[in-house]
Amino acid sequence: MLTPAFDLSQDPDFLTVAIRVPYARVSEFDVYFEGVDFRFYARPYFLRLTLPGRIVENGNEQGTYDADKGIFTIRLPKETPGQHFEGLNLLTALLAPRKSRSARPLVEELGGSEVSEEGVEEDDEEFDWEIEQSPYEEASEDALSSQCHYGFGDLRSGVFQRLQDELNDIIDIKDPDHTSAAERRQQRLTAELAKFDSDHYLADFFEDEAVEQVLKYNPWWTDIYSKMVASLGKNQENHDAIVSFSEDEKYQLRKFVNKSYLLDKKAICQVYYGLLDILLAYCYETQVTEGEKTVESAWNIRKLSATLCWFETWANVQEILVSFGRRVLCYPLYRHFKLVLKASEDTVKILQLGKSAVLKCLLDIHKIFQENDPAYILNDLYISDYCVWIQKAKSKKLAGLAEALKEVSLTKAQLGLELDELEAAALLVQEEESASKAVHSISGQNTSSSTSETSDSEEADSTAASESQDSDSEPEELKESKAVEKSPSVDESNFPSLRTDGARRNPGHNEASQGGPLTSCRHPGGPRPLIEELGEQLETVVQIAESRAVAAGTHSSAQDRVNTETPED
Repeated sequence: MLTPAFDLSQDPDFLTVAIRVPYARVSEFDVYFEGVDFRFYARPYFLRLTLPGRIVENGNEQGTYDADKGIFTIRLPKETPGQHFEGLNLLTALLAPRKSRSARPLVEELGGSEVSEEGVEEDDEEFDWEIEQSPYEEASEDALSSQCHYGFGDLRSGVFQRLQDELNDIIDIKDPDHTSAAERRQQRLTAELAKFDSDHYLADFFEDEAVEQVLKYNPWWTDIYSKMVASLGKNQENHDAIVSFSEDEKYQLRKFVNKSYLLDKKAICQVYYGLLDILLAYCYETQVTEGEKTVESAWNIRKLSATLCWFETWANVQEILVSFGRRVLCYPLYRHFKLVLKASEDTVKILQLGKSAVLKCLLDIHKIFQENDPAYILNDLYISDYCVWIQKAKSKKLAGLAEALKEVSLTKAQLGLELDELEAAALLVQEEESASKAVHSISGQNTSSSTSETSDSEEADSTAASESQDSDSEPEELKESKAVEKSPSVDESNFPSLRTDGARRNPGHNEASQGGPLTSCRHPGGPRPLIEELGEQLETVVQIAESRAVAAGTHSSAQDRVNTETPED
């Protein structure tokens, strides 16, 4: 017999069951319903459902068949008009028989898969999210030699003895079958510290354009959560109806085998904690890929979840969030603290949306792992069981887990990676570099102004030199007249290069012995005071005048000798 594809919907008075049987004979089908039982048979299809509410046969039931689509549509009246049936999209739970027997004799599963007559979930007392701790006791040799447990509810052991070739590709722990929970944690913390890259973290911290871009993306649960918040008048039980499943997801649900899980209180708490850790990793993956799955999606989810990668067990919600934050800053492409906080906020929204939203996320993870080799092993260890178990989980416990996560505050100091000190040192270096650049900029401007002043003084010197050359090329009389005109107020007695007796200067003396030009004592390239420039110009003028006086004296002496030697007429 084949289980057909089916879908359930409701209105205030009727429950509608749509069954797709494309190869069935219309003339050969049978429908039976009473209370919470519904059965449909049309060879080769058989469907048996345990409904979350009671239906009744009162003559108002209806049935139609669409030959083109091969779909039977059956409308069944509710026993209590206006009653809301919860969990109509949890198909695996609906396929379970009304009474499931445990595989172990003499053990009764209380509140198992049986649905109450009213269709209302009986929640337990307030759940304590803190595990009771007991003093450490040295384990016996027999206990140490036994195999360690892992997987959903710690129900598996000895699996990796048969999977040594694929072990390193899916988990980080080397020998899970003989590594205790305490040893796993110590090895995980050591591996995270060794993997943390301060350069990568600081690069994402200062250059966060890509991170800010992915943070703008709104995952599929954002709009659904907004609708739930808008409908504050409705009860939490109605929120599951907001989430819908695609045909592929419904096909996945029909393939799961219904199971009952015999878990003690501690194991149940570990199951909820493991679910929280897996959802955090899934929210990060969905955010950074903007909903588009990549070849790295399976790696991201299992690497960020210590439950999947190290088979970790938890004592409280704070431990889970700290572990997730450390792994986000150590392993994936985007390593930013804002992504940790965003994943935490999204996980709270998913848990508050109820079982349907959580199941939809788990189905997506299951599909990602199923298409990745060898990550499919994690489906067998965790995800498949989670997909079946969540359909029977208590909605109030999911809401309590969401509140516990919402109340936890995470800081960078709690991650144990010295992020605050690292950021402070990086900011200090950045400030020093900025100050150094500012100093170089100011000194560059000063050098430019000094260069411009030097060029101005050199231009003045060249002008004075050209004037001196021009004056030497002119006739002596014109030079003398110009010298008088240029320096009418110059007192020649104040300059040591002048001879007050009018005698000729010794031609063997150089400029240095006479004091020389002031420019020879000036530091090259430095700024020249105005008085220095004026002094140089005055000294140039005086030297010109002195040379003219010497020339005039020589000429008069020669004329006297000529007059003495020549007889008078």
